[in-house]
Amino acid sequence: MSGLDQLFAYPGDTRALSPQDADAKLKLSGRVLNIMTSLPTQIYNDYNYKTGQQDWRVESVRGNSALYSSHFFLDQHTEWESHLIAWTGEIVHQSGRQNNSNTVVGDADDSLYLDDKEKQNLETLIRKSCKSENVHPVWLLRKDQHRWRKYPENVLWPVFHYIQGQPSNGKAETDAWHDYVKFNEVYFNRIKTIYKPGDIIWIHDYYLFLLPQLLRMEFPDAYIGLYVHVPFPSSEYFRCLSKRSQILDGMLGADKIGFQSESFQRHFLSCAARVLGYEVTANEVLAYGTSISVETLPIGIDTKKINHDAFSIGIDEKVAALREIYSGKKIIVGRDRLDQVRGVAQKLQAFEMFLQMYPEWRDKVVLIQVSSPAFSHGGKVEKKVAELVNHINSEYGNLNYTPVLHYQMRIDKDEYFALLRVADLALITSVRDGMSTTALEFVICQQKHNSPLILSEFTGTSSVLTESILVNPWDSVGIAKTMNDCFNMSEDSKRNLQERLYIQAASNTIQIWTSNFLSHFLSHVSRTRQSHYIPSLNRPLLLNNYKMSKRRLFLFDYDGTLTPIVKDPAAAIPSQRLNDILDSLSADPKNQIWIISGRDQAFLDKWLGSKNVGLSAEHGCFMKDIGSKEWVNLAASFDMSWQKKVEEVFKYYTEKTPGTHIEIKKVALTWHYRRADPELGSFQAGKCYQQLLDTVAKEYEVEVMTGKANIEVRPRFLNKGEIVKRLALNPHGAKQDTHAVKKTREDIPLDELPDFMLCLGDDLTDEDMFRSLKDIENEWHLNDLPKNEYGTYGVYPVAVGPASKKTIATSHLNEPSQVLETLGLLTGQVSLFESAGSVELDDRGHIANSASSERSKSAIRAATIRRKEFKEKV
Repeated sequence: MSGLDQLFAYPGDTRALSPQDADAKLKLSGRVLNIMTSLPTQIYNDYNYKTGQQDWRVESVRGNSALYSSHFFLDQHTEWESHLIAWTGEIVHQSGRQNNSNTVVGDADDSLYLDDKEKQNLETLIRKSCKSENVHPVWLLRKDQHRWRKYPENVLWPVFHYIQGQPSNGKAETDAWHDYVKFNEVYFNRIKTIYKPGDIIWIHDYYLFLLPQLLRMEFPDAYIGLYVHVPFPSSEYFRCLSKRSQILDGMLGADKIGFQSESFQRHFLSCAARVLGYEVTANEVLAYGTSISVETLPIGIDTKKINHDAFSIGIDEKVAALREIYSGKKIIVGRDRLDQVRGVAQKLQAFEMFLQMYPEWRDKVVLIQVSSPAFSHGGKVEKKVAELVNHINSEYGNLNYTPVLHYQMRIDKDEYFALLRVADLALITSVRDGMSTTALEFVICQQKHNSPLILSEFTGTSSVLTESILVNPWDSVGIAKTMNDCFNMSEDSKRNLQERLYIQAASNTIQIWTSNFLSHFLSHVSRTRQSHYIPSLNRPLLLNNYKMSKRRLFLFDYDGTLTPIVKDPAAAIPSQRLNDILDSLSADPKNQIWIISGRDQAFLDKWLGSKNVGLSAEHGCFMKDIGSKEWVNLAASFDMSWQKKVEEVFKYYTEKTPGTHIEIKKVALTWHYRRADPELGSFQAGKCYQQLLDTVAKEYEVEVMTGKANIEVRPRFLNKGEIVKRLALNPHGAKQDTHAVKKTREDIPLDELPDFMLCLGDDLTDEDMFRSLKDIENEWHLNDLPKNEYGTYGVYPVAVGPASKKTIATSHLNEPSQVLETLGLLTGQVSLFESAGSVELDDRGHIANSASSERSKSAIRAATIRRKEFKEKV
């Protein structure tokens, strides 16, 4: 079977979804950008050391056939214009002298040093191989090509399959994480050159979990879908990942996320709720000012193509040859990747138990197991499988009979289909898997032979092929009994079972799956487009703004922003890391740092009073300027008689609600119920809040605010927003004028206004700060004040914490630890690749125009010249 034949799909049985079927308000472009881990092609480099000639070949590769069929179905049989964007994969060296991707033989013959012309030529070969001009390779040409697989394969994949990692110092994982971030950022940069408004961006699988949020930062209104082909673990396992928040946040940049089974969907929703604290329903995550749809849509196969390919004359001959070779014997077939979760060892143990329990089947049954190599973590499995095969064959075999035939290779598609057709039983014993397309293909291939399928209950396929015979892969005795039952099954029973399985496999084709995902996706975005999505903070862009600015103003809330929320407010003291970061930031004369908190003066003075920062206490009622030792009471001239009445109300509810207490500040009063019974506390808080609104709030100019497990009453004329206006409209670096309440932009020279303002807060009271900053920004825009080179005024209102709440901030961070990471990035204490953002990278994963990038350019030029000179000499 030609490799090129695999890059082809059949049309569906029903009319395919069209761009014209969608809501006209979406203004679709009619294009689908299919974003995958790798292209369906492999690049080969044949280097002749005698002639100096480099010959390039591009061939199609097998694997992910269902996924590629989805793309080619859209491309070849629908009205959508489908574009495939994917990594080239590792370049394979095939030369007369030993060479591999991790060995440097010399620049002249190193195929990883390619100039633009050579890459263009290879892209032409790739498009020709795929028979499509809409294929866009992603280039990553480092010598250690496998580095891009380390984090997804060595960290994510094991956890997603319930394999716990070994303890380490974390350095290797940190390096792998940085490469994972770069991998996603290179895709992001490639997509930016192709994307048009109205495109549907469809991202596939765990190599690209950061990409949805990256795209959302750049294109807030983009239509982004994500499909997770692997299993998704329970929150207990997922939270073992050190980068759990970043991964979930990256995924939730999508409008819709699809999973293979309902259990994987439930696990994801549980992680969103337990790890990030988001509000979830049975099929949605409420976050970032909108709702992200979550759905179970098991992938299918191209049944028409399998029918066509598996029942040709050439394969008929192979089937006849296999039946002759194994005449008189039952054939059990298995095809799996040789890793820890495909259950090859469990299959062999069950087969041994079968031969032990049912000696009458010895010399009458053979197991043909085809095992393809794993990307990683397969060494121990390979050794164990080899030992089991040798043991079974020595124990139960003889000179004329080999019970297990184990082939560690990738077999041709023709041979694979012949095995599926000739099999008397298929045995799939995965201990943890997404969708086994082998099971679906076996059912299609058995429409004339009617052989049973034994399927692990732990694979996502079991939710599609519900009529299959399900087993527990850890129960070798149970599997052995099931195998015996299958071999003794009557022909009528086998035929009835096959008919039911065929209906299930044929009703979930790749064409139906593709149309359903797009249809459900468009229905969801049509409903949610009126919502404004709040993307994650683009930290690399923030860093660029920070570096080019001269007058920087930092405005920080304290609890829940700089420190985590704790049950005992007195325990929320600054960490050593926070102290170090504040000291580093405040040491720069360009920086003015203010901490604007609901805390009282005593707390702020005790823990932050010695630092070179400004302080504002009780939500803006008091302020202490940078370098000053004196607090100023901004509410001194106002009637404060309301405090006694509020205290009486708070005392009443404190007596009625165990675990609550009153905090009496100099201006504001706060009732805390964090330590109370959650249900009783919330109930009493609702009654207390309403009573205050009906009484004190109507008699006095006060504001009744609900916070995180607290209610606070304060003067209406003083809040965090008013403090922010004072600070933003004060000459940068000048002393604060405590008497001037109203200032405008005209009062301050342009070159004394802040050109960078980062405001971080997690509570409802912080929305006042965000609102003031956005009002100032809008005023500057209306007055045509000059913007920076990024087209902004350097204003960053950032909400911290679970993003379920509505906010007017323009971006978000998930937790205080991400706040410290962000500030550490600005002070040079954190890597640029600790989180994903808009970093321009070259084709080798170096920061564009960096010293490393320039060295690579020089090496490419030198390699090109040497290859040319060597060729001319020959």
